[in-house]
Amino acid sequence: MAEVCIQQSNAFSRAYKKLHNNQKDAVDRAVAEIMGDPSIGEAKKGDLAGIYVHKFDCVNQLFLLAYEYDPATRVLLLVGTHENFYRNLKH
Repeated sequence: MAEVCIQQSNAFSRAYKKLHNNQKDAVDRAVAEIMGDPSIGEAKKGDLAGIYVHKFDCVNQLFLLAYEYDPATRVLLLVGTHENFYRNLKH
C-alpha cells in the first residue's frame, strides 16, 4: 500500500498546540482513524464542499476535526469544539 502523506493547516496547528496533553491524545486517535478510513467523516456541502468533518469524544466533550483527503494525502484543516467551528473553518 502506498504511503499516505498527512499535512496540517496553520489553523489546525495553532488549535492543536493549545490543547492539553490528554486532549492531544484523543485528537491523535481521531487522526489515526481518519488515516485508516478517511470516509468516516461527514461530507460537507455548499461552500464547504470537499471538506469532511469527523466528530469524536475528547475528554467527555464533543470535538470536531475538519479535513480534506485524496488517495495520497490527508490535510487536517481545523480541530475544536462546535462553538464557532464552521465560522472559523470558512476563514
